[in-house]
Amino acid sequence: MLLCGTSGHIHSKWWNMRILIVEDEPTLGAQLKSTLEQTGYAVDLSTDGEDGHFMGSTEDYDAVILDLGLPEIDGLTVLGMWRREGRTFPVLVLTARDSWSDKVAGLDA
Repeated sequence: MLLCGTSGHIHSKWWNMRILIVEDEPTLGAQLKSTLEQTGYAVDLSTDGEDGHFMGSTEDYDAVILDLGLPEIDGLTVLGMWRREGRTFPVLVLTARDSWSDKVAGLDA
């Protein structure tokens, strides 16, 4: 259960959700990780698709934040691999891509 305190910040009181961030841009990855940790989440950060795929396949995450433009293995491929492996955690996709086909492919995965 998430509670919103008087300061307006969201705090997890009864459990600590685990979130995986797969983002290759160092500043954005660090900012996301820091912000989520400050609000009470346990956060792991991966900077490429190969490592991110391994982490998402071997650890239990409550949610994933996934960039599409990753080195080694792109984010859409990673997402498709997780789904074929039966990994059903929710995924928030980050992308600077503006093509509709990329967006639809992310939704289809």
